[in-house]
Amino acid sequence: MKPLIKISSIFLLGLLIACGGNGEKKEKDQIKVGQQSKTEKKSEPATQSTSETSAEDDMANLGIGPIKSVDISEGINKEMAARGKKVYNNLCTACHKMDKKFVGPAQGGVTERRSPEWIMNMILNPEEMIKKDPIGKRLLVESNMAVMANQNVSEEDARAILEYFREYDKTH
Repeated sequence: MKPLIKISSIFLLGLLIACGGNGEKKEKDQIKVGQQSKTEKKSEPATQSTSETSAEDDMANLGIGPIKSVDISEGINKEMAARGKKVYNNLCTACHKMDKKFVGPAQGGVTERRSPEWIMNMILNPEEMIKKDPIGKRLLVESNMAVMANQNVSEEDARAILEYFREYDKTH
């Protein structure tokens, strides 16, 4: 019984570390983020046209990683989407929800905000994306410095997750 408790404790500790670190750092970062939000709100009306450009720039950003282009068909590959949903549910739901922000950002609508290449590169290469990619850096701050764990997802599974996101976004 004691080894089971030790193993469970180590697993839970690892999960907490992978999904965000300690509460003290998050609390400090929330204060920083709150201060930035106040500054951004003051300048929001003046930068309304640049936010539209920013959305276009976000869709043009391919991210940093092995994926340079993704061949996307018009229709949804249901079999691939089902596999992607299974992988997503097994690896990602500890930190992500489809319809609301959790530890990480909500995934619903992501295919309307990011390019397919960016999505796959974020899944495959989160460490470099949050260090070098402007969207990755922004999301890190918005997520209170909770670093996305590298789940060592294969390119095929990352593509399946992308297909699941596409299916979700078309039906919601």
